[in-house]
Amino acid sequence: MGETDIVFFRPCELLQPYVRYYWVLKSHDRFSTLTFPIGCPQIIFHRQSPLFIPELDTRQDVFTISGQVNFPAHIRSDGDTEMIVTVFHPHAVGAFISTPPISFYNCEISGYDINDRSLNELASRVLDCGDSGRCVRLIERWLLMRLRDIHSTKFSRIGSVVKRMIAFPSTPITELAGISCLGKKQFERVFSNCVGMMPKEYSRIVRFQKSLWLMQNGQDNTGIAYDTGYADQSHFIREFKMFTGCTPGRLRDECSPYSDLFTQPV
Repeated sequence: MGETDIVFFRPCELLQPYVRYYWVLKSHDRFSTLTFPIGCPQIIFHRQSPLFIPELDTRQDVFTISGQVNFPAHIRSDGDTEMIVTVFHPHAVGAFISTPPISFYNCEISGYDINDRSLNELASRVLDCGDSGRCVRLIERWLLMRLRDIHSTKFSRIGSVVKRMIAFPSTPITELAGISCLGKKQFERVFSNCVGMMPKEYSRIVRFQKSLWLMQNGQDNTGIAYDTGYADQSHFIREFKMFTGCTPGRLRDECSPYSDLFTQPV
């Protein structure tokens, strides 16, 4: 990437159940990189040139909401990039916006399209602000203002389910429904509206991200297949190729494996 500066920010204590972290990327150079499903929705503000995503044949809006995806994507910068990103816990972005996250499954939408006047005003302030640290504080103040509107029962139930999935990605759906105190069909509906995809599919994303984390920590393919609940090593490799476009061995050769979901940078 050349000269690239990435800075991470920890959310305040009140927002930590909802926001994993914020990060700011600044780069004057052109770059292209492969990204994978991370299992967490994001709100992105581009203060300079937005990124282009060939797989979606689209350029991100200056104010983008990025949903849950199940495919790898290349992102390309034409240079002069400055982006400020809020990374939410898997089930949390819907607590702050009126549009259910399932509405932007496998896509990225302009934040302006959800017609939220308060959010649009935040975008204007962030895009006009000259200091990235102050931009993060503007975002935090807006999120804190929205906390009072969160329906705690649904949020806490799905939060408990997500914690279980992250700890044990192969947990059966019937058991997850039991944790949420909901029937199976109602659970699937509530989960998809909160998280942005159906629970069975999301568990595959979690399992994939855990395999990246194990690779990041030096585990071999056989150990990964066993520790993450894949039927066998072949099953692991097939799923890995689906989410990355390459085999685990090729990924190890081309870059250092990194799990966004299982790594907390701040």
